[in-house]
Amino acid sequence: MKFRYIGKAVTLIGLVMVVLGIIFTLQSKSVVGPTSSFMYSNSEWTINGYIIVTTGIIISALGVILWWRYSNEDAIL
Repeated sequence: MKFRYIGKAVTLIGLVMVVLGIIFTLQSKSVVGPTSSFMYSNSEWTINGYIIVTTGIIISALGVILWWRYSNEDAIL
């Protein structure tokens, strides 16, 4: 039962990472954010943003797997 809650938490953390990665990527491409930011129009943060988004997707997928797997076991028991 507690793994279901851990799965929800891991999914939420992954989704937050995806959103932050998207914001970082958009800021690095000069779409959003203040021009005084060190990330604004900085190609390094484009790569970092993509890495953060990809990592967030993987973490979210693992969270969904945990959430789904253990919620189905609780229903069976």
